[in-house]
Amino acid sequence: MVSSSQPQAAYLHIPFCRRRCFYCDFPISVVGDFKPLRDRPDSPPEPSNGRNSPQIGEYVVALAQEIAILGDRLRQWGDRRPLATVFFGGGTPSLLAPEQVDTLLQTLDRHLGIAADAEISMELDPGTFDRPWLAGFLAAGVNRISLGVQAFQPELLAVCGRSHGVAEITQAVEHLNAAGVQNWSLDLISGLPHQSIAQWQDSLTQAIALNPAHISVYDLIVEPQTAFDRRYQPGDRPLPSDQQTAQMYRLAAQTLAAAGFEHYEVSNYARPGWQCRHNRTYWENRPYYGLGMGATSYVGGQRFGRPRTRSAYYDWLAAGAIEPPTEPPTPADQLAETLMLGLRLAEGVDLGQLRQTFGAEAIAQVLAAVDRFGAAGWVVRSGDRLALSNPDGLLFSNQILTAIFQAIDP
Repeated sequence: MVSSSQPQAAYLHIPFCRRRCFYCDFPISVVGDFKPLRDRPDSPPEPSNGRNSPQIGEYVVALAQEIAILGDRLRQWGDRRPLATVFFGGGTPSLLAPEQVDTLLQTLDRHLGIAADAEISMELDPGTFDRPWLAGFLAAGVNRISLGVQAFQPELLAVCGRSHGVAEITQAVEHLNAAGVQNWSLDLISGLPHQSIAQWQDSLTQAIALNPAHISVYDLIVEPQTAFDRRYQPGDRPLPSDQQTAQMYRLAAQTLAAAGFEHYEVSNYARPGWQCRHNRTYWENRPYYGLGMGATSYVGGQRFGRPRTRSAYYDWLAAGAIEPPTEPPTPADQLAETLMLGLRLAEGVDLGQLRQTFGAEAIAQVLAAVDRFGAAGWVVRSGDRLALSNPDGLLFSNQILTAIFQAIDP
């Protein structure tokens, strides 16, 4: 539901990677795989990170400045609610030094407030952290880890342009286990070039064997102006066919359910009690702060984006970090967005709440639009809740949502 209250969630964008993955269109800066220490130029090179990369250090200072500016404004408005969730995303946040993560969390707590039981998530890539580095992140306050694995086959990792191999995945999980981290998630991608059903089953099996609390399964989207966009055309080989990717989706749902994971969102599975609290903020269409280069805030029913390059972001901060004026969303836009996000969740949406917010006539249009999908078993109506079936309704959600959007805003 659209909310006018102040957010209790914050996303921090850390835009640095050692290399750009071939499917990635995120706003990032590539710092390279290796960089010699500046004070010992003759020493063996070490991986680029927040201790030896001036551009990372400069960015952390700028991000802390944006947090302080936001805190000052909230004090003027007299409406500040402690953060219930924080998410370090990227990019590769694990390129930050632990002391930089600590600085950012202390800055957040000082200017926005962080609740004592807050979920503080951080994306880590295999091969970018060791046990002392991880211990530093946990000591700073991070209590949930999202591990970017994507595949367990060396040839598929190479196809993706990943900077790690299978050995680094195993080592990363060993670090998590040694540190006693229970709340951690693992990411996989289906529909990769040359990926077979057998390889996908193997990735699912290996992921389950590592015993994460949460698994995210994303279907590859060939984004414009990426390396994949230059190499491949959707629907053509070596990309799997639509039938194969649908089979992969159903296979993930079946395999993970059999292993005890709840399929609680289109792309996300969790063991009972381990859903991602931060990401539910998005799907429930609740407000949140987006901080850093390329991030987007959602406050008062409106979205505000930041510049997508570091130089433009720094200029924006120097000019006072003024949000550009935007047109308020129409009721039809608000309803479409609420449904687009809420129907991603297994429990779907509460029709009674939607009627109170958007009116009975608009919801009647929605129900008429989805009526034809009921016969296919893609839409489930239970009392005053509307949901998509698992897995086929979730698999074909784009078709269902297109029909809804046409009905409410023809």
